[in-house]
Amino acid sequence: MMQASRRTFLKTSLKASAALAVGTSTSCKLISGTGSDEGFRSLFDGKTLDGWHKNPEKIGHGTGGHWFVKDGAICGEQDPPGSGNGGILLTDEKFGDFELVIDMKPDWGVCSGLFLRSTDQGNCFQMMIDYHDTGSVGHVFGEGSGGFVLRTFTFDGKYEGEGDARRLVGLTSSASQKAAEVGLLHSCTGEEWLQAWKLDDWNTARVRCVGKYPRLTTWINDLMVSDFDGEKSTAPKYDKDNVAQTLGRKGSIAVQVHGGKGWPTGKVCRWRNIKVKAL
Repeated sequence: MMQASRRTFLKTSLKASAALAVGTSTSCKLISGTGSDEGFRSLFDGKTLDGWHKNPEKIGHGTGGHWFVKDGAICGEQDPPGSGNGGILLTDEKFGDFELVIDMKPDWGVCSGLFLRSTDQGNCFQMMIDYHDTGSVGHVFGEGSGGFVLRTFTFDGKYEGEGDARRLVGLTSSASQKAAEVGLLHSCTGEEWLQAWKLDDWNTARVRCVGKYPRLTTWINDLMVSDFDGEKSTAPKYDKDNVAQTLGRKGSIAVQVHGGKGWPTGKVCRWRNIKVKAL
């Protein structure tokens, strides 16, 4: 599977649609990460891209994308806008066992991701930031490492207006599968995710990655989205030894601009307050 086909590929699963509105009253369970900033250090100085590099050779998403700093955030878009040419921006430093905190603010319609233990070619465990109809933010995908999909629901936009005047006013979610059905120890429900996500605002992701076959846990705004045991998971398409051989024990942390024509012209994804702690 070509990397640039992820958006199309993911649309083929979880098509059930139960309308769950943003802000619906529910007993949403919040499960925080470590709860402490002790031991974290910054990976982004808020002004430059020092310590980061684009994919050095062309990959399935493109030659690298356009990356710049604006208002204290790393911004990514296609290069040039609307061309289909994307890529990834990677840390020069490699990480094995770590905890990461990162703020993100994607424009609606973009297909992005947070890459973990990534190679320069973009092979990785990816926390999806697929912020579009039939999207997913916070679950995990095997980018260039088997194409396994560790998500239990998708979301779609709610709109007002027509044509160029159409605007996003909320989100709805599909019915959630059980975590074990997709190879996870835990997954939040679509309803819980909708309550945690802040529309048109900054959202904070926390990721914990530990082990040769990593225990990979993700949070959005202190809601535990998913918990994956890479040693024992029976997720379809997941081959722990093949993934370990492909990625190695350490890799870069990276952010993505997806290649292809699905990325809306002029839209960007933004990241700031990027901090890591070795474990």
